[in-house]
Parts: sequence; structure tokens; C-alpha cells
Amino acid sequence: MSAKILVVDDDPEIREAISLILEANGYKVVTAQDGIVGLNKLKEDKPDLMILDLLMPRLDGFGVCKELKDPRWAKYANIPIIILSSVREDASKRRYELETGVQLDVADYVEKPIEHTVLLERIGKVLKKEGKD
Repeated sequence: MSAKILVVDDDPEIREAISLILEANGYKVVTAQDGIVGLNKLKEDKPDLMILDLLMPRLDGFGVCKELKDPRWAKYANIPIIILSSVREDASKRRYELETGVQLDVADYVEKPIEHTVLLERIGKVLKKEGKD
């Protein structure tokens, strides 16, 4: 059974490019244009992994990570998240810690622009670690 991956990014070109790469490699893909839609798709589609952009309108990636810490989201708390962002990793983690008082707890962090081979390698590693490959 192939893994289902939720791609949450406000840029339609990035969503489409990642979807094409993932589908070509046998993954099922669900997409969302912001964090609010992303959280709804998380409930509806129960993906094995989420690829999450940080800077989006309405609810950004930081907000999604924060929301998933809420007990109401407990059954989704173990879904691994790969952050895909143009923001440098150390800057993002620092901002999240300052805003929430906790560390950004994600499976991996990939800076844009991304090579598709690197993305696939990181996804493979995370899914293998989670036992979902």
C-alpha cells in the first residue's frame, strides 16, 4: 500500500510540482492551500505524512504545528511533518519557540528551493522510521 501524503502550501505551482513528483513515485497525494484547509484534510484523509509550508495566509505552518499540540488533535499528533519553507531552519525554530514556549517538533526540515531527489529521500527516511514505507 502506498503512503498518503498531505501537501500544504499556498503556492499552487509548488503544490502541483510536489504532487507530480510524489505521484510519479507511487505516493497518493492530497493538497491544501493553507493551514485551515490542511487541518480539515488531515481529519478527512488521515495521511501518513504532511509536507507543510510555514508562510501561508489564514493559518500558517507555525499555527498548524501549534494547533496539533492541542489535546483535541491528539489522535493526529503522531503524523510526521516535513517542513518545506524558504525560511532558514534556525530562524523558524527560534520564532516558534519564542511564540509558543516549546520547540518545533517536526520529523524533518527542508529549505526551498528543493531538489526533488532530496525531497523523495527525506520522505522515504521519515516513512521508514514511522514504519509506513
